[in-house]
Amino acid sequence: MTAAMVGTMIVLLLLGFPMMVPLLGATMLGFFVFFAGMKPEIMIQQMIGGVKPSALIAVPMFILAADIMTKGHSANRLLDLVMSFVGHVRGGLAITTATTCTLFGAVSGSTQATVVAVGGPLRPKMLEAGYKDSFVMALCINASDIAFLIPPSIGMIIYGVISGTSIAELFIAGIGPGLLILFMFSLYSYFYAWITGIPTQPKATWGERLTAIKGSIWPFGFPLIIIGGIYGGIFSPTEAASVCVVYAVVLECLVFRSIKLSELPEIALSTGLITAVVFILVAAGAAFSWTISFAQIPQAILGSIGLDQAGPYMVLVAISIAFFVGCMFVDPIVVILVLVPIFAPIVDASGLDPVLVGIIITLQVAIGSATPPFGCDIFTAIAIFRRPYFDVIKGTPPFIFMLLAAAAGLILFPEIALFLRDAAFDK
Repeated sequence: MTAAMVGTMIVLLLLGFPMMVPLLGATMLGFFVFFAGMKPEIMIQQMIGGVKPSALIAVPMFILAADIMTKGHSANRLLDLVMSFVGHVRGGLAITTATTCTLFGAVSGSTQATVVAVGGPLRPKMLEAGYKDSFVMALCINASDIAFLIPPSIGMIIYGVISGTSIAELFIAGIGPGLLILFMFSLYSYFYAWITGIPTQPKATWGERLTAIKGSIWPFGFPLIIIGGIYGGIFSPTEAASVCVVYAVVLECLVFRSIKLSELPEIALSTGLITAVVFILVAAGAAFSWTISFAQIPQAILGSIGLDQAGPYMVLVAISIAFFVGCMFVDPIVVILVLVPIFAPIVDASGLDPVLVGIIITLQVAIGSATPPFGCDIFTAIAIFRRPYFDVIKGTPPFIFMLLAAAAGLILFPEIALFLRDAAFDK
């Protein structure tokens, strides 16, 4: 049965069908061929149940907020703030790019939105300053991965719904690894600029810095709503997402006046299309997960490779490899939907903290999203920067190595992620 379902998915993928079709095709094969006596209504029930959790309401809300801010001025104001403080140091423009990606990740939760919002305005400036285009594009692509870790994170929401893990705890736990990666990228940028002789930028005056601080006060309301609201017990993650949409509309339409109210329906339509794809994938993934769980396929797979007897470290290594490789070829949401149920039995048996597992999975899918051959952020960069595929991926190896080193550090030292979670939730 396992070989037949996997074979069906591979054949349908090679024929060029979108990922929802292979998922549903393999699921229907399981229902109608291997479970011939089972009523087809059960598959429909599982699909509806997959999109029923109220926590999923946060997904379209965060996507809509990110779309509004990407079209508005929030990203540029965050960029000006970071540039005014670190632009004059060695590698300042590169550090500004990585830091702005982190800050914008805290208001958008989307890697692709971050590539668009930050990479677009900063790439010309970095090229003018003397940075190689391969370095610039690789930095933009990989620094956007931090947005997948810094709350809000759509990947964390999907994982939390599937695994039953607290989304609020996942959000808080992602901050430490995100800041660690920012530090690594900033250090690399400093030495890259020093070795290649990139000139420094003029130092901003305190007057310019004060102006930048005033301009960025409003965008900093987003992390205050998300992190402060959840930590303070004022909002649930779903409620925080809804408040973020209202705040984004007020900010961009009334305060900055970068978007007209008449443009909101078009932005909402774009969000609706993206959300529809995500929810169809979630529904298909829920039916697929139920099918393989009912057939005990995860236990068979993990038992055949000996993971059912492995210790916690080996389980985390196996999870890291599986999710990293998977996202090199398939969309991150699909990989989470397919692989989380497979590894669920061994995670429960090993006694691993589900929040730690969720952060490692989120990091690995973020890395895979920026890794050749088919990382989704690569193709976003190709569309935004209008450069050939091989030019875009040329500079990615050093960043991928740093991200993998961060993942290894997270496995060896879980406190990187769990320290803030434990402090915030008194664990």
